[in-house]
Amino acid sequence: MKFKSIYILFSITLILFMVILVLLPLFLLGPSFSASFWRFNWPLLAVLIVLYIAFNVFYFSNRQLFLLLEKEDWPALVRYLEDIVIQKGRFSNRLVRLLANSYLVLSDTAAVMSLENKTAIAKPGLIDTNALVFGTARILGKDITGAIRFFKARKETVKKGLREWVSWYYGFALLLNRQFIEAGEEFSQLAKTSKDGVIAGLSSYFLSDAIARTSPEKEYEYKETARDGRERVKKALGSEKNWNREVSRLSMEIHAAALTKYMEETGKWLYEGR
Repeated sequence: MKFKSIYILFSITLILFMVILVLLPLFLLGPSFSASFWRFNWPLLAVLIVLYIAFNVFYFSNRQLFLLLEKEDWPALVRYLEDIVIQKGRFSNRLVRLLANSYLVLSDTAAVMSLENKTAIAKPGLIDTNALVFGTARILGKDITGAIRFFKARKETVKKGLREWVSWYYGFALLLNRQFIEAGEEFSQLAKTSKDGVIAGLSSYFLSDAIARTSPEKEYEYKETARDGRERVKKALGSEKNWNREVSRLSMEIHAAALTKYMEETGKWLYEGR
């Protein structure tokens, strides 16, 4: 649904709700009791009016942004966001994240790095908040050693909700750099302990295949951990349908775009034994 349609639908719904709210006491209680009712309950209507005004201000102040998103005109969106974020210095989390994601859609990893440098000066806290976007940009840009350093430095500094993904990407970067034992240690820990089914599944899959094959001295250990991880994921998620739902939810995140092939392979390995 288009942003304009959402705006119209929400506005009509809110107006109708306020009209019903005003008229209902009048019909049920009569004019005199209705006046008494609103003498004590007027703050509720005031809150709704403020909400309606705030929603309109938000929509119209971001109308150009919504229009470009609807059109998926990424070059124009980048120019628009660069003017707001870089030229005007509005380094909000929402805008920085959207600009970084837009750069990645255009495969412009150098621009993501430039944005990261500017953000680190203006609002350094946003680097950790958007660690997955800035870190995966290094992987997509083939700066694997840079990705290793980036993710390693943030394993303990990012918010708790991001730590397992940061650890996973750290292990993935190690794997890409052919540091198989180090990658194996990261993936083993995640396969054993992660409560996120996708993270545990991906970790177990890489342990069973790429890492076990290239680490003969620990092959048996890695395969055992991978088998245990697979059973743990299947027990937690149940059917393959649930796995696909989790993957579909994750696919909305731009940092996971590079993992689509691996998530498909992991699903087959989990449920079809491939």
